[in-house]
Amino acid sequence: MKDFVDGKAFTNEQGDRARKLFSAVVLAALDDAIQDDKRYGNGPEQIARWARSRDGCEVLSCAGIDPNERVVSGLMDFVGKGIRTSVALSREESERRQQAKAELGQPHVSGAGLFREPTGQTPST
Repeated sequence: MKDFVDGKAFTNEQGDRARKLFSAVVLAALDDAIQDDKRYGNGPEQIARWARSRDGCEVLSCAGIDPNERVVSGLMDFVGKGIRTSVALSREESERRQQAKAELGQPHVSGAGLFREPTGQTPST
């Protein structure tokens, strides 16, 4: 029984590592599209073409993202903003956005329904 549990844990860990790898590929595709947008002005179209392609759908699926039109439009919006993924994922950028919203008087909306801490609790802000 112990071998079965260890095997399941190892398989789950491998799946998590593979999902993270494919997530990194999605982030790289976003960065490439942002670069294309700055150079040629066609970044949102490039990421949409990639996300709708067979390879793009496969990568998105392996990353744990359902490749539907809502996701494609979200990727296009993200590329259109022109913020690189490393900056968008940084804590400083998040704090800057929260401060800007507070200055404009907009309420802070946390991603409690979307993002969970590894412990299953909502993130503290």
